[in-house]
Amino acid sequence: MSPCLKIILPCGYFRMFLICCPKASHGLYLIGGSFGLREFAQIRYDVHKLHGKVDPALKEKLKQNPVTLESEYEKLEKSNFDNWENIRGPSLWEDSRTVQKQRREALRLKTE
Repeated sequence: MSPCLKIILPCGYFRMFLICCPKASHGLYLIGGSFGLREFAQIRYDVHKLHGKVDPALKEKLKQNPVTLESEYEKLEKSNFDNWENIRGPSLWEDSRTVQKQRREALRLKTE
């Protein structure tokens, strides 16, 4: 604190200023932080609203082709699950082309 300010402020007010000033700054951080947090949260929700909108052409296409739970259930009823074959995909360390060639060879030998 400058000596000039010490002379201007009486002794009691000077002590109060030194004690209250840091507390006031913490209060400003708390109040300002809450407003800032509210603004950042609002930006987050606004962006979510913008990205959540559906293209009107896609919306019309979905209205023209309604898929219901009953129609999907009927497709599953018509399926034949008694004669199915378990097909394993290639692992991460395997080359997919070589695995496909091996399967084709095995299938060709199996049908012959």
